[in-house]
Amino acid sequence: MPIYEYVCQECGRKQSFLVLSGWEIQIRCKRCGSPRLKRVVSRVRVTLSEETRLERLADPSRWGDVDESDPRSMARFMRKMGAELGEDLGDDFQEMVDQMEAGELPDEEGAEEEL
Repeated sequence: MPIYEYVCQECGRKQSFLVLSGWEIQIRCKRCGSPRLKRVVSRVRVTLSEETRLERLADPSRWGDVDESDPRSMARFMRKMGAELGEDLGDDFQEMVDQMEAGELPDEEGAEEEL
């Protein structure tokens, strides 16, 4: 079953959709709801079992380049972890990682409130 990636032309978010052949579907952006999506060429994905994904996450050699005091380094780490989990971690996660990639630390007060 083909999974295609699209980029929203309104908010710029990249997202994946399962598209069954012969089905006429109306896809919309999961973030802003816009129907203006453009299909993009995506990388080939290999589906791994949950056990294999968790083993890869537990391997310390994969995370040795993480500098815990650098927000950009932590953002790269979090994106890798999200990719390994293979799940959409939501808009709040994406916004936090975007802030970190810009060199900003997430709001600590908001983080404490959610705990």
